[in-house]
Amino acid sequence: MAAPPLLLVGQRVRAVLDVALRVPPVFIIDAILNCSCDFSAGIVSLLVQVLLRLLGPCLIPALGLEAAACNGAVTGVPRGTGKAADGILASAVVLVLSRRALFKFYAISIALLSAAASVLINYYTTLNLNSPYGLVDLPPSGSSLWMPLIGSQLAFGIGFISLLEIQCTFSNFIIMNMLVPAIGSIIEVPAEVQQTLVIISGLILAIYTTICLSIRFKWFYYSTKYTFLLLKHMYQVYGLQIMLEDAWKKIHFPDVMRVFWLTRLATRAVFMVYMLRLMDAETGEASYFMQWDDFWELVCHLIISGCDSTITVLGMSAVISSIAHYLGLGILSFIGSTEEEDKRLGFVAPVLFFILALQTGLSGLKPEERLIRLCRNMCLLLTAILHFIHGMTDPVLMSLSASHVSSFRRHFPVLLVSAFLFVLPILLSCVLWHYYTLNTWLFAVTAFCIELCLKVIVSLTVYTLFMIDGHYSVVWEKLDDYVYYVRSTGSIIEFIFGVVMFGNGAYTMMFESGSKIRACMMCLHAYFNIYLQAKNGWKTFINRRTAVKKINSLPEVQVSESSEIDDVCAICYQEFRTSARVTPCHHYFHALCLRKWLYIQDTCPMCHQKVYIEDDAKEAASFSNNNGQVVPNEEAVQDFADGEPERELDGHHLSDDESTADEEEEWTARSAQLHPCRRVYSRSR
Repeated sequence: MAAPPLLLVGQRVRAVLDVALRVPPVFIIDAILNCSCDFSAGIVSLLVQVLLRLLGPCLIPALGLEAAACNGAVTGVPRGTGKAADGILASAVVLVLSRRALFKFYAISIALLSAAASVLINYYTTLNLNSPYGLVDLPPSGSSLWMPLIGSQLAFGIGFISLLEIQCTFSNFIIMNMLVPAIGSIIEVPAEVQQTLVIISGLILAIYTTICLSIRFKWFYYSTKYTFLLLKHMYQVYGLQIMLEDAWKKIHFPDVMRVFWLTRLATRAVFMVYMLRLMDAETGEASYFMQWDDFWELVCHLIISGCDSTITVLGMSAVISSIAHYLGLGILSFIGSTEEEDKRLGFVAPVLFFILALQTGLSGLKPEERLIRLCRNMCLLLTAILHFIHGMTDPVLMSLSASHVSSFRRHFPVLLVSAFLFVLPILLSCVLWHYYTLNTWLFAVTAFCIELCLKVIVSLTVYTLFMIDGHYSVVWEKLDDYVYYVRSTGSIIEFIFGVVMFGNGAYTMMFESGSKIRACMMCLHAYFNIYLQAKNGWKTFINRRTAVKKINSLPEVQVSESSEIDDVCAICYQEFRTSARVTPCHHYFHALCLRKWLYIQDTCPMCHQKVYIEDDAKEAASFSNNNGQVVPNEEAVQDFADGEPERELDGHHLSDDESTADEEEEWTARSAQLHPCRRVYSRSR
């Protein structure tokens, strides 16, 4: 049953608010981490400094406040790192609050701001009415004074009592307490009385707010304790990874970082456009359209400021995650893939971008160097995304060719994407080589592009082999060998590229920009892309060689020599046209099918007996073949190799002839009973 539309709208609104209300703490953390403010200059000065940091460097140089706001060199006193740590910790706690606790926190915060605004309005109204040096020119009396004043105090009072959920018995008292100083200003009581009323009203409001917060502290304690116990239980039951993933989803961290980065970028863009308009107005060149040079400078500045800290790099990674996610979904839909595991591009791309940013120290570079480094990282990221798209396309190519799908509409999208993956790296390499000279970065990008082209060639070659095999009804026994040769050649070339890239990274770390993160990434590259790849390739080679040795040791029966092989292969369900291999347990299989089976396990697919036994340790087997008949041109295998031992039955010794005759009769009867069942079982497999 579908949910009502209003309920769906309410859920979406709550989800949007859940994300939007977590963005301000991220702004505060970013401002504190990236601004060396003077915390000893007072709370007002601190707020101004943080505000200037939030507005961005585009506005600070224009106002001439860069040194005073961010360098902390006005007073010459040490910076308060302890207060910065407290601010970061408080913002982080707000960021990870549950939805209900987050809404209540903002309700209390807005209520406190309403109370503070009410007190400040009363104070500055009294100050401006009774001092010739007032900040704002106010009319001494009349409706132009008391109507806005009374209206604002009523709004603050109603908001205060509503957000704090104050009972009706105290709500009227709180509102009257806020209105008393305003009424005193309107009726023009003496200045001393007005100041006293403002002080008394502020004290009453502060005391009542403290009492309300003290009462709600109990709820905060139990809520925090419940959250802690819940996280502890999840850690004990599911482990640290599941606990972090659950917290990641509950706080919508990627969405929060995405909104933070886009909001920050949009704010800076608005201020920069405004400053450009002012400059054009002063020079008399104002126009509705921005010049191309100014537009390009604006875009470059926004890109540079979008990765000037670790928090902003995380935000850019979240934006890249969203773009890569929808790109991956579009490609999967275009090529017709339904694999759930291929929908990981939205996770791989941002992680790789963030690692590249940390590895190259992106946020700590100068603005000009940061832009160049960002472009280089994006080129590397693009090649990695193309490699991942090839990993999504290759299984679809193989499935279409192996299943012999003849529809052109199914093959064309996959072939088009493969052609795109082959052409785009070539174009990218040509453009980069045209504008840049050879260095370690250009060498890495070129190597990745060449490797991708080779992967595409390998995939298309295997695809062509399978398509050729699909046009013939006869089993192509050499197909598996050709596919293995092509793929092994591609794997060897890929391994060589991995070794070359390891050397390139080692040279970069030793002579250009060494860092601990780069060293860790090189260790991971050496383990996953070199050691494991070499180990798996060697293991595959040994398995194939062992399987071929086992197949060659088994006897081969030609179909023309025996007319008794009238069954199908129990692996591929195809008839025996030329020859068959016979296992020690007397079962028939195609040589190619049995070899593929032996890549996985060394047992018969029918009876699970050992297929390959050394000559000095061979054991006799007396099982029937697929038809329940004895292998032609071979002697019946006896139960024991060194003669029949004596058997006892009811205390009497049986002779060899009696024992053999009884066994032959019993085996003949059992074979006659099991013969139909074995044929059905063979075909069902």
